[in-house]
Amino acid sequence: MNKAFPTIQDVARVANVSTATVSRALSYPERVSEETRRLVIEAIEQTGYRVNQIARNLRRKQTGAIVVLVPNIGNPFFSQILAGIEAAAARAGYSVLIADTRAPHAQEGQLADYLNSRADGLVILDGSLPRDLLPEPGRPRPPIVFCCEWIDGSALPSIRVDNEAGAAIAVDHLVGLGHRKIGHILGPADNVLTHARLAGVRGALAQHGLKERPDWFFAGNFLIEAGVEAARKWLALKDRPTAVTASSDVMACGFIAELNRAGVLTPRDVSVVGFDDIDIAAQFIPGITTIRQPRLEIGEGAAAALIGLIRNPDQAVDARPTMLPAELIVRGSTAALKRET
Repeated sequence: MNKAFPTIQDVARVANVSTATVSRALSYPERVSEETRRLVIEAIEQTGYRVNQIARNLRRKQTGAIVVLVPNIGNPFFSQILAGIEAAAARAGYSVLIADTRAPHAQEGQLADYLNSRADGLVILDGSLPRDLLPEPGRPRPPIVFCCEWIDGSALPSIRVDNEAGAAIAVDHLVGLGHRKIGHILGPADNVLTHARLAGVRGALAQHGLKERPDWFFAGNFLIEAGVEAARKWLALKDRPTAVTASSDVMACGFIAELNRAGVLTPRDVSVVGFDDIDIAAQFIPGITTIRQPRLEIGEGAAAALIGLIRNPDQAVDARPTMLPAELIVRGSTAALKRET
């Protein structure tokens, strides 16, 4: 092609299809056959045609962007989830804007703006948002998909790991090592993950016929300081659990480190299981046995689900959660219980 600015008509001519088919292949690739997509892609490469993304979005009355609402963007847990969202969005031609719902400047009015008009759709990782911000019948809003966290009773789709099953797997692992005195570090009291993981721990303890001791259940908030405080409470007990599950790897790190400062070693004196499998879990000393969340896959799945809703606004929304399996990763923070002789 000798034209300085190849047009969509040039692409259609080379691909031997109509301009409408080219437009459909670019805007809604899932609506054309694989062969047609191949012909259009090859024609675009041959002609050097470049899609004017801004103009296309204006015609479709879209911004070409999705917003991700994250509670505490500094939390290392979210890094791979955001990477998965970014990757899936980029493949579909969308940019990603990230907003921290817990930042000092994040006011309810600003969050409402995001939910109303600033993007083609939203991925929400914060299950503690005010319920009245969410869509109601007759209230126009962009599509929304929950990711990792969710709001109970909401009719919005969600992508998440099976938290209850994961927490039960952690208890099963400790019981398999001979532990019968098992404690737990909770997450924030108002968090859906806290309740799901607590239910898993309680269910597994009951399944194994083990006693649930209130003094072995320590308050937490997913932060390292909570793990430190839980360790101090563990040290103050006369009758201590020989193993502890933590609702996050970050708290497990704080728990293990504080006990180490007091001369208590993991797993010699107490076994510890975390949750999430953040990057530091494998490098910590000892490496943390944990419940892995497939964070990259969760992020990609959430973005793909959202983009599907954006491109097919008339499709019915399936409110049933998409549950990904939790996986036990065994490292050095757990060991068989030493029997007293």
